[in-house]
Amino acid sequence: MASTLTHRTRRAEAGPGAGRDGERWRDEADDEDGQRRDGDGDEELEAGDCKELRLTLMEEVLLLGIKDREGYTSFWNDCISAGLRGCILVELSLRGRIQLEPATMRRKCLLNRKVLFKSDAPTGDVLLDEALKHIKATEPAETVQSWIELLTGETWNPLKLNYQIRNVRERLAKSLVEKGVLTTEKQNFLLFDMTTHPVTNDTLKQRLIKKLQAAFLDKWTKEPQRMDKRLLALVLLAHSSDVLENAFVPLLDEQYELATNRSRELLELNPDHESSKPNASEMIWAVMAAFTK
Repeated sequence: MASTLTHRTRRAEAGPGAGRDGERWRDEADDEDGQRRDGDGDEELEAGDCKELRLTLMEEVLLLGIKDREGYTSFWNDCISAGLRGCILVELSLRGRIQLEPATMRRKCLLNRKVLFKSDAPTGDVLLDEALKHIKATEPAETVQSWIELLTGETWNPLKLNYQIRNVRERLAKSLVEKGVLTTEKQNFLLFDMTTHPVTNDTLKQRLIKKLQAAFLDKWTKEPQRMDKRLLALVLLAHSSDVLENAFVPLLDEQYELATNRSRELLELNPDHESSKPNASEMIWAVMAAFTK
C-alpha cells in the first residue's frame, strides 16, 4: 500500500490552515496526561471533552481525510475504505469486545491468528455493533486480514458478501454532522449533484492535527509501547488510510522533515516483534501487519 510520506507536493492542496505559522503547534498540542478510562472497558479518552464530541478512530481518520471546504475525501485515495474497516477492528479491541487468539507454536504470526469474540455488550456505535454481530456469528473464526476484506466487500465467497458494511464514509460523516463537527451541503459536479460535508468545527480538527504532530515532535518516543494506545492506533491507521500526511502539511519544512522521518521510523517496525513487547496491543499491530504484508 502506498505510503503517505513521500509526496511533499501535496502541501499545495491543503486547506486554509496550511498557511498558519507552523511554530504554533508547540503551544496548541494536546496534553495527553489528562486521560481517563471508561468503566465499561473502553480505552482512554481525553479528559475535558464533552461526551458528544468524543470521536471513534473511524471518525478521526475520516476527519483527517476530509477537505475542510470541499467536504469530501480525495478522489485519488483508494486506501481509506479498507483503512476504516481496520479502524473498526481496533476500536472493538480497545473496547474489550474482540481479541486475537493466543499465540501458539503453529500460529505465532499475527496474520495467521484468528479474531475471537469476547463480549457482545453494545458499544453505542451502529458500525461497531454491526461488525461485532458478524464476528460473533462467524464459525470458524477469521483472521484480521480476512475481516478487513469481508467488511470491505472484497471477498470471492458469495456466501459472505452480506458481511460487507456499506456506506461507511457516509454514515461516519452523518455521525460527525450530528456531533457538530461537519455540516451537509449539495455540490454540483456538472453531470451530477453530490452530498458533501465541509468542516464546521475547525477547533476540533486542529486539535486532532496538533495531537498527531506532537506525537512526532516534542512528545516523540522511539518505543511504541510507551505511546498511548489510541494515539498509536490513530497514527498507524491514518497511514494505512493514506491521510497521515494531512496532519504534517501545515508544518514548517524543518518540522515536516523531522515528523515524516520519525513516522517512517515507526511505520517500518516489525509488527510481530512489536506485538510481543510488554504493554503492546496485538490487535493494533495485527491490523498494521495486514496493511503492510
